[in-house]
Amino acid sequence: MAKKATKVFDIILFKRLLQFIQPYKLVFFGTLLFVIGLAVFGVARPKVLQLAIDSKIAIQEFDGFIYYVIAMVVLLVLEVTSQLLFIYYASWLGLTVVKDIRFKLYNHMLSFKMKYFDNSSVGVLITRAVTDMERIADIFGQGLFMIFSDILKMLAVGCLMVYMNWQLSLIVFTTLPIVLFATKIFQKYMKRAFEDVRTEVSNLNSFVQERVTGMKILQLFTREVTEYKNFKAINERHKKGWLKTVWYNSIFFPIAEFLSSITLGFVVWYGGLNVIVDETASLGELTAFIMMIPMLFRPLNQIANKFNTLQMGMVAADRVFKVLDTSSQIDDSGSVNATHFKGDISFKNVHFSYVEGEEVLKGISFDVSAGQTIAIVGATGAGKSTIINLLNRFYDIQKGSICIDGQDVKELTLRSLRAQTAVVLQDVFLFADTILNNITLNHPEITEAQVEQAAIDIGIHEFIMSLPNGYHYNVKERGVMLSSGQRQLISFLRAYVTNPSILVLDEATSSVDSYSEQLIQDATDKITKGRTSIVIAHRLATIQKADQIIVMDAGDIVEKGTHKELLKKADGHYKNLYEVQFIKSEVA
Repeated sequence: MAKKATKVFDIILFKRLLQFIQPYKLVFFGTLLFVIGLAVFGVARPKVLQLAIDSKIAIQEFDGFIYYVIAMVVLLVLEVTSQLLFIYYASWLGLTVVKDIRFKLYNHMLSFKMKYFDNSSVGVLITRAVTDMERIADIFGQGLFMIFSDILKMLAVGCLMVYMNWQLSLIVFTTLPIVLFATKIFQKYMKRAFEDVRTEVSNLNSFVQERVTGMKILQLFTREVTEYKNFKAINERHKKGWLKTVWYNSIFFPIAEFLSSITLGFVVWYGGLNVIVDETASLGELTAFIMMIPMLFRPLNQIANKFNTLQMGMVAADRVFKVLDTSSQIDDSGSVNATHFKGDISFKNVHFSYVEGEEVLKGISFDVSAGQTIAIVGATGAGKSTIINLLNRFYDIQKGSICIDGQDVKELTLRSLRAQTAVVLQDVFLFADTILNNITLNHPEITEAQVEQAAIDIGIHEFIMSLPNGYHYNVKERGVMLSSGQRQLISFLRAYVTNPSILVLDEATSSVDSYSEQLIQDATDKITKGRTSIVIAHRLATIQKADQIIVMDAGDIVEKGTHKELLKKADGHYKNLYEVQFIKSEVA
């Protein structure tokens, strides 16, 4: 497959990036002023030196020489001050712009559909939000302004050379087209190389993030050797990607330095002859040219180097903007802001598929009256958890309707819908933070006293207080300091403390011990009282008190009724499930 043509510089992308500078125009133009100062003060020094040599040193006239010395010192101080202010404010601008872009990116990602995260690598998204952002900051701190400064200095030096001695200038300018041509070729290939580098960085981040997260699985199944080989392969590709940029640098910079040295040699030779033989050049001019040649060629080399930085930043910006341009949000156009649900839920002919053409729900319909507890059972993959995802609008249905209190959920604002619905998942996620913050999720209206009272209500206050620092105990990443049962209890308390209108328990007791299950069962009886509840469970012993049990199979509802009603159905799905579990428990 042919590789897509690479633009050396994407002006449209750059204009888009500059839009983020609008709030900081004063700093931007101030930085440009410091850049101009750098060029003017830097170029003025060789001219002052030339005047000092020709008018004083060459004729051994030292009267007034001190003024040239003072002028050189003043110019040097002004140049250093301009450079200091330039570096600080250019970096400040880059970091501030990146802060704004990162805010926008993170806020955009917060509203993505679950489907987007299902299909995206966590490592790649982390790269976009962290590493790529640092490269964008370099566009301003080390790329854009540096390039402008170098170009301005080169133009000023070139003009001064022509003004002082056009013959010596001609020698200098003869080699410039060669360096400019080499620079253009260098930039083109570096752009491609940096695209490959960013791809390999993303792949490496994704690989490491996933393996570190799943380290227990790798060690349980003794896959350390295999994963080490896989890591060596991806790390090797990462190295080769960077080595390509090193190879281009190792070719370009020695060539540029060689041409600069050759040019300096010709100027010294030809200028020296002019000074000694025919006096068409002065000693001051020759000295000034020797001083200015590095000022002309070094910025040219730096432009290529800074253009590398600019290219990497532009590649990173392109990747970040692709995420920003991704339209993967649930339509939040609902205008109804629900403050409280009575709790009537209705699914009418709901069809849904995660992958087009592969229906997970095949036109299911059921109703839940306010205050009822409804249980949904069935084999793995029957579509039970999908119902919960649709109720909270993590995904949108393809056909049918879902209503709460007679209001289509699409007409409700997402915030109010999810604020009134609490969910306890089978796979509990805890952040590397305190128990208190994991329960409140830093909600400003939930106090520690409320959390403690809620914990007392459901009987887990003593368990929390038995931990070091109690509610301020840090559970570390993903709650590794707690058992699965303890994590489940924390998750249950997190749902309970919000006082939801609708409670959803998705396999909430499937991975807990008997003691924790009893605690949750007692709490469930308390929290579900007078509140609409949906309980998804494999363990049928936990749902016998449900007002209604829905049995699902392969995306269809095959049975409905109470525990007693369903057991009376000869060869019924629920009865078969119950008997299988009952026999297993008896054997155990």
